Amino acid sequence: MAMEAREIENLIREAFPTADIEIKDLAGDGNHYAATVVADEFRGLSRVKQHQLVYAALKGKMDGTAGELHALALTTRPRDA
Repeated sequence: MAMEAREIENLIREAFPTADIEIKDLAGDGNHYAATVVADEFRGLSRVKQHQLVYAALKGKMDGTAGELHALALTTRPRDA
């Protein structure tokens, strides 16, 4: 089952309400996306931790073979001060 970019953005926005979020459908199939998330909450966190927080915000949508989202290429960074 495919997801729409809007659904992905909404889930991420729930966790990071003030973040700048850009979602791109890489293959046009609703299964392969790239997301850029720039959020104050990432300040002082490793890139791995930033990605873990974004994946947690997706609430299991990428879990296992039954996941609604097959691939998400992430770019994360804290907002510049």
